[in-house]
Amino acid sequence: MTNLADSAKLSRTAFADGPRLLADIGATHARLALETAPGAFGSVRVLRCDDFEGIVPLLRFYLAGHEGITLHHAALAVANPINGDQVRMTNRAWEFSTDAVRRELGLHTLLIVNDFTALAMALPGLQPDDLMQVGQGTAGANAVVGVLGPGTGLGVSAVIPTVDGFVTLGSEGGHMNFAPADEREFAILQYAWKEWSHVSNERLISGPGMEIIYRALAQRNGVKAAPRSSPDIITGALEERDPLCLEVLDCFSGMLGGAAANLAVTLGAFGGIFIGGGIVPRMGEWFAKSSFRARFEAKGRFSDYLSSIPTYVITTPHPALRGVATILSEHLRGRSGANTLMERIAHLQHELTPAEQRVANLVLEQPRLVLNEPIAEIARFADVSQPTVIRFCRSLGFLGLADFKLKFASSLTGAIPVRHSQVRTGDSTHDLSAKVIDNTVSAILKFRDQLDVRSIDRAIELVSKANRVEFYAMGNSRVVALDGQHKFFRFRIPTSAYGDSHLFTLAAGLLKAGDVVIAISNSGRLPELLEAVDAARAAGADVIAITSSGSPLAKRASVCLAVDHTEDSTTFLSMISRMLQLLLIDIVSVGLSLDGGGKELGEADHRRMMISHLDS
Repeated sequence: MTNLADSAKLSRTAFADGPRLLADIGATHARLALETAPGAFGSVRVLRCDDFEGIVPLLRFYLAGHEGITLHHAALAVANPINGDQVRMTNRAWEFSTDAVRRELGLHTLLIVNDFTALAMALPGLQPDDLMQVGQGTAGANAVVGVLGPGTGLGVSAVIPTVDGFVTLGSEGGHMNFAPADEREFAILQYAWKEWSHVSNERLISGPGMEIIYRALAQRNGVKAAPRSSPDIITGALEERDPLCLEVLDCFSGMLGGAAANLAVTLGAFGGIFIGGGIVPRMGEWFAKSSFRARFEAKGRFSDYLSSIPTYVITTPHPALRGVATILSEHLRGRSGANTLMERIAHLQHELTPAEQRVANLVLEQPRLVLNEPIAEIARFADVSQPTVIRFCRSLGFLGLADFKLKFASSLTGAIPVRHSQVRTGDSTHDLSAKVIDNTVSAILKFRDQLDVRSIDRAIELVSKANRVEFYAMGNSRVVALDGQHKFFRFRIPTSAYGDSHLFTLAAGLLKAGDVVIAISNSGRLPELLEAVDAARAAGADVIAITSSGSPLAKRASVCLAVDHTEDSTTFLSMISRMLQLLLIDIVSVGLSLDGGGKELGEADHRRMMISHLDS
């Protein structure tokens, strides 16, 4: 979907954390791609779902051709309602846990969304060349948009514009009762009733539904017709001009028009109704002349209402991939601590008056305080008048403080902004405590999303098989080494911790193959530590480095457990890097407890010992 002429641009805009895996998985086909930069999709493949036993084998097959890349983030659109971690597909015998798939593929992030929610998210970005308009009507500005599409099922969704973006609806509207419009459709409904007591729109306005319409009309017309699949019916109508197939397509198009009209009046979709899915685009220009639009407008007293609403067929290939890419991007922006309203404040800060800028600084540095305090306290903390607080809110486009707080609260829900609030000399104990805690929690949340599980797995494997483990650390990292030594010694692993450069340099020379050194350093640049690590590697030992990625220590290690947090040495802050290093020790320790790798203890005793230790 990109060309070589764009390569220079892509190199500047490529994602810093590598490409992202995207997929649109239906009941019949799965469409997969790698997004290397915003809007740049490559390696697009379409696979048959029948060729795979589950979603993991499907994804592994696709990724087998891209072994040279490292994936951290993925998003999958699935033709299925999404409610919680466990997904059981309705049109395919696949069942999986989102978190289990994420861990099995070694991903930091895995999103599972409804396929038509993803398609709806793609609509705002579609261009005129991506669409074919059917009939009259003009899209209203900032209006609700509806989308439906027949494929293996009938997907339904909507896009609702908001002040700072779009909201999509996760809908299963395809399962609404089918309502016949004439005797022919009633005869089809009666035919379907022989098989199902409840006949939804999806039963008939879909690929399998087209086959039911074919059989029902053959019976109604007294015609003996050989069974046909939905692609064969479309071919029979458009290429062979078969009368029965043509009638099926005409009936199918009319039913779709009726469903689209119902969706339009339900939503008030003056932004238009968009038709996606895999069936209608195959009909091409024939669909524009079908009964679809006439049926769409045949709404009695509301015919004029519907005649003003445009209808479009989505003709661009793989549109759901664009939508799922947008959903993933917004999710990552939120999980990384980005907050659209806070970003907006920071961006517009220079356009505000000096007094309003003081309010902006308070919002950026102490968002929880601004959210919780009344206007008088906000004005006092910002050293401005109360009318200045109101003017600040109105400068951002809000009616007042209450309106600003409502939007601000929703933007902060479920996440603490990953930003450091500077501790100031005049801060109260309450304020400095809140800042230290918020800074630490924020860093931990960010750290969680950046964990390299493959490296952790490798580190656990090395430690579980080690003859002995030695910790090398200096300065603030010594407490982490002592904590690790204490935990690992409980596993009956010979373990030592050295915090003196002379001692661990001497100790390194006594190591041999099968031994493991865990070197801990925030900077990863201490010459004494690097010298000892070189000596350990020369002696045949493996080295696990807990340090910043890209540092000299990381490059010398067998495995690097990265801690990429930059401490601010100009102000007094908690040593967050130390907290993250301790977390890594805890993760490896728990991994060891579940590994069953105790040399002298059974698995149950091994786990019990670790639990007892953690409780003590």
